[in-house]
Amino acid sequence: MISVASVLKRKNFQPVTIACGSSVMDALRIMADRNIGSLVVMEGETYRGIVTERDYSRKVILKGKHSSETKVEDIMSTDLPHISPADSIDHCMEQMSSLNIRYMPVFENGRLSGIISMSDVVKETIMAQKETINQLHNYIQS
Repeated sequence: MISVASVLKRKNFQPVTIACGSSVMDALRIMADRNIGSLVVMEGETYRGIVTERDYSRKVILKGKHSSETKVEDIMSTDLPHISPADSIDHCMEQMSSLNIRYMPVFENGRLSGIISMSDVVKETIMAQKETINQLHNYIQS
């Protein structure tokens, strides 16, 4: 069983954050500059939610709002399930699939410790499958 902790350790980077009161335009610039699809929304040291490209397309563009006038806090996702470093990647995949989400915050002792994306989950699953195939291949050859 692959844990969220091992994925976060392998990723070896902190989530990119933005303040609640920032404009959506600022969020889009950061995502474009970093080539990422989400930002963690913080109010000081407190986690408030995640804003994604999907939030932008559905809550700004489709509603005819302006990116420079709309605040991140007005479009961010706040109802995402929280996971812990001890949770399995399989659990994350089940949650993400059933809720049709691409990002989940990871909390340890009540503090945000990372973000797991669907891409992270898929990569880990593929790596685990390759490892199993290699082990079986080596077993058959010996």
